[in-house]
Amino acid sequence: MAFAWALLGHDIAVDLGTANTLVYVRRKGIVLNEPSVIAINLHKNTVVAVGKAAKRMVGRTPPHIATIRPLKDGVIADLDAAERMLRLFIQKAHPSRFLAKPRIVVAVPSGTTSIEQRAVKEAAYEAGARRVHIIEEPMAAAIGAGLKVGEATGNMVVDIGGGTTEVAIVSMSGVVVAKSVRVGGDELDEAIVTHIKKEHALLLGERTAERLKIDLGMVRPAVPDADPVGRHRAGLTGPAQDGPLEPAGDELAEPPPAPRGWNPFRSKPKPESAAPDAAPRTLDLRTSAPVRGRDLVSGLPKTATITAEQISEAIEDQVQAIIDAVQTTLDQCPAELAGDLLDNGIVLTGGGALLRGLPERMGEATGMPIRLVDKPLYSVALGAGRCVERFQAMRDVLLPDWSRR
Repeated sequence: MAFAWALLGHDIAVDLGTANTLVYVRRKGIVLNEPSVIAINLHKNTVVAVGKAAKRMVGRTPPHIATIRPLKDGVIADLDAAERMLRLFIQKAHPSRFLAKPRIVVAVPSGTTSIEQRAVKEAAYEAGARRVHIIEEPMAAAIGAGLKVGEATGNMVVDIGGGTTEVAIVSMSGVVVAKSVRVGGDELDEAIVTHIKKEHALLLGERTAERLKIDLGMVRPAVPDADPVGRHRAGLTGPAQDGPLEPAGDELAEPPPAPRGWNPFRSKPKPESAAPDAAPRTLDLRTSAPVRGRDLVSGLPKTATITAEQISEAIEDQVQAIIDAVQTTLDQCPAELAGDLLDNGIVLTGGGALLRGLPERMGEATGMPIRLVDKPLYSVALGAGRCVERFQAMRDVLLPDWSRR
């Protein structure tokens, strides 16, 4: 019977993300990449638009049309909207014949509970799946990045998505250590909105904040802040500036506090360069762009000029939270895998990995080589797609389905 169902439709892998949903069809590759947004007419209870068309409506609809993002922080927040959205995406990506019921592999964050996983499965079954399998996002991202997850060697992957950041060390087709933090692209957008509201008394929309993040988003190096226990948590002093970094005075030259916990990957301090005329590393934060919003004082439309330095300052706390999650995962790494991670380094995937300066900042914090994959936005979908291409060989990386035993 299973063979008969297979003849009617191709198996599907779904990266059901907070910001975007990607659908991979067996033997075809990624055939759909749409925002995870659906617009519903509340009077008629009908779907007005889904995906890109619905995202263009965000903040521009009358009261009777609601633009809904069914997923929040990587999990389903609105089950009915998620079922409708997923069904439409599958129909668009897989215009199959009558009675076709594909097998679906869905990627979920590593920190999801059994109840949240059950909600994902229910949405997929309602969308027309004959069988639903779950794979953790960091495992799928590692497979999509080309890592050899089935071997007895350690690999570390950091997947920065729209709602969560997944940090995991994988080996032997399983996740050895994992940490999931509810920090991602959405949190960065909210931080930008809050910062611009505070500094310019200007209210921005969700899409405008996202555009600022993409155009001007930049991560500064771990430069000492005016507050020695400030957001960088480096125990250093001195003002942050655009030009060359100036050393702190003798009266402030105190040794930094000891690192938290044991970390075999933390590199030793490098000696000072013997060439005094070597050009210090600088980061251009002077790039700016005009942005339009609503003035909170007058209530009228207003235009302001936002610089990359302001965006960097706005997202600093979220960036530091991601770095802390990486360091915490490294602290929990088994000693036998420490040497493997030193050789293999850390692999960055997800849309948040495209933030300029993030690989360098993470490398400074961990003392390890950082590698950004070629297509970070597609890593999870490609990894889940490989599972449907080679389902029997990749069964070990899927989470066990206890409900069917």
